Amino acid sequence: MDDLAIRKDRRAGRITFTRPQALNALTHDMALAIEAALNAWRNDPEVRLVVIDAEGERAFCAGGDIAALWRAAKAGDHAVGRRFFADEYRMNAAVANYRKPVVAFMQGFVMGGGVGVGGNARLRIVGDSTQIAMPESGIGLIPDVGGTWLLSRAPGRIGEYLGLTGARMGPGDAIHAGFADRWLPEADWPEIIDRLAETGDASVVPQGPGLDAPLERRDLSAFGQATVPEIMAALEAAGDEETLKVMRSNSPLSMAATLKMVRAARGDRRIEQSLSREHRFTWRATEEGDFMEGVRAQLIDKDRKPVWSAPADRAKVEAMLAPLGADELPWDDTEGRG
Repeated sequence: MDDLAIRKDRRAGRITFTRPQALNALTHDMALAIEAALNAWRNDPEVRLVVIDAEGERAFCAGGDIAALWRAAKAGDHAVGRRFFADEYRMNAAVANYRKPVVAFMQGFVMGGGVGVGGNARLRIVGDSTQIAMPESGIGLIPDVGGTWLLSRAPGRIGEYLGLTGARMGPGDAIHAGFADRWLPEADWPEIIDRLAETGDASVVPQGPGLDAPLERRDLSAFGQATVPEIMAALEAAGDEETLKVMRSNSPLSMAATLKMVRAARGDRRIEQSLSREHRFTWRATEEGDFMEGVRAQLIDKDRKPVWSAPADRAKVEAMLAPLGADELPWDDTEGRG
């Protein structure tokens, strides 16, 4: 397909994002194609590992192509978004559980759907240009694609901070927070990928140096409070107006749900549990949440002035995360499938 280059290269399966003009945004067809490639290579003895990279300097993948979902929902068709999210999450789990090493090279913007592909790989390489974020609260969504799983495993209260603010991480912070593994100079990536394809051995990837991580030194104790209003009160007491400004612009419902989901994910044993919880929210998002208004303000009209209307109380959060019955996300034995 035009948006992805999928091929075998000696001992490697290769998946390359090829729509840099759109910051390699992930479409439904791309999500399906990635999972199909992983399925095809699972028992292929010629493929020893998988390499995922992207064309262009600006982005590995800046997120999902959600404008199409908005347009369909605006016309009354909520099934388009529901099918996209369900198929995307199954692909995310396939990447996370793949038995052969998956090595991702993530330059530039890595957000939302890009985190779902690269952030769930076994070995995640970043460079100087890398900026990783889960900014979904700003569009009335929640950190999905396994985002709550990753955030829940970040040290201290970093997960709550990143989920509620959508703050961007440079390479050092991304490694410290558990969204990446190694920094390597981006100029060296083509040679490293060539060696991976030649050897089929992920151990040829250099270790890379340690990096400074500003988040490691930041006082995020306010994000240990029980609720979003209490977190914001603690930030006010600390005089952290910069963080408060961001949170005041985000969807209150999205932040309340994100806080609950990140903390719930700390008890999950497999990524599928987190993805199922995320799916409950996104299944309802176009009809019952702030998603339509958030996408309108940020991506359609681009006035950057969303008018949030969904309640953010406990009852609403619980309703958004309630089991879906027959519409619950089905899982095969992903552990065995990988």
